[in-house]
Amino acid sequence: MRIFWFVSDTMTTIFEAIAILRKVFDKYAGKEGDAKTLTKKELTDLLKEQLGGAPPKQAEMDKFFKMLDEDGDGVVDFNEYVVLCASLAMMLAP
Repeated sequence: MRIFWFVSDTMTTIFEAIAILRKVFDKYAGKEGDAKTLTKKELTDLLKEQLGGAPPKQAEMDKFFKMLDEDGDGVVDFNEYVVLCASLAMMLAP
């Protein structure tokens, strides 16, 4: 049963992390349009406020947004946002 405890504890942590990601996403999504997606401006605001520092240059943000907008619909949905967060976490991991 020790394995079940580990899996259960790990899943709880994962669910908590996803809930935090969702909360941050929902805070910024829908200010300009659909509440289920982030526009380029909403994503820029999110990154600026959550990561601190100066906002990215427009050309950098355009390139970054295009990379995140995997389906090319002009907005970033929650799944695309999670990919961003996972990528950042991997870059920052020791």
